[in-house]
Amino acid sequence: MKPPPFEYHRPASLGAALRVLAEVGPDGKVLAGGQSLVPLLNMRLAAPRHLVDINQLAELAYVRVAGDATSGGTVRVGALARHADLERDAAAYAAVPLLRRATEQVAHPTIRNRGTTVGSLVHADPAAELPAVLVLLDGSVELASAGAAGAGGAGGAVVTRTVPAGELFVGPLESAVRPGELAVAATFRVPPAGTGSAFLELSRRHGDYALAGVGVLLAVDGDRRVTGLRAAYLSVGPTPVLLDLTEAVAGRPVDAVDWTAAGALAAGQVEPEADIHATAGYRRHLVEVLTARAARAAGTDAVERWAA
Repeated sequence: MKPPPFEYHRPASLGAALRVLAEVGPDGKVLAGGQSLVPLLNMRLAAPRHLVDINQLAELAYVRVAGDATSGGTVRVGALARHADLERDAAAYAAVPLLRRATEQVAHPTIRNRGTTVGSLVHADPAAELPAVLVLLDGSVELASAGAAGAGGAGGAVVTRTVPAGELFVGPLESAVRPGELAVAATFRVPPAGTGSAFLELSRRHGDYALAGVGVLLAVDGDRRVTGLRAAYLSVGPTPVLLDLTEAVAGRPVDAVDWTAAGALAAGQVEPEADIHATAGYRRHLVEVLTARAARAAGTDAVERWAA
């Protein structure tokens, strides 16, 4: 199939891109990696009148780590950083191993070599990995737009606003990005010291969207007792589902925790829907099993990080 007709724009600077987006408003779509947008165009599920290709904006192709677990550190990912860039970045992995663990689950290497992390976030697919990770890591997305034109019609300053993960995902394939705005970066917070992580999902075939998936952060103290357990889920709701499961495991040594209790607590709090791929009951069962397995793995990871 072929996409519907559109006018193609390829701005050479951020300012130019923002001016085009301001002009076309809701009739425009941004093209970065295109791994989600292009199929929608070809199937005519999206029909923008303007396509704004930002691939010349090389200044947005970065992965940067600032600070560490003791100083409120962050991993910041620019709008043109590919999934593969984040997956292979050694500093990002050292700071937040969960980012690689989740990103390597995204589709196939070919998709990851082209698709962008920020693009995946603002696409807001509830079956995607990165939205759940952003929520779990208390992350945010920076949005930019063109300011008012100056004297003589000169372009105004860039206006930015930061949207926390909890406010970014409005519904299935619907984010808080407004017409005329460009998502320029995503920021993931580095978890506190003593925090382990894991990411698990189950799909019908490798590379397919997950029937259910979970990312877990588990914190332990110096005595290897669990002090916190949070989990974020994909494919079990219209947006990523974040749960605090601490009550099921708190205060127990990692090697003496009944991880199935965490799974049971999670399964009782999610409300998945059925579709042609899985029943609601099966998805709830997957939440229970995957939560227990991921929490156990995160506990092992936490102990190893303390030892390191």
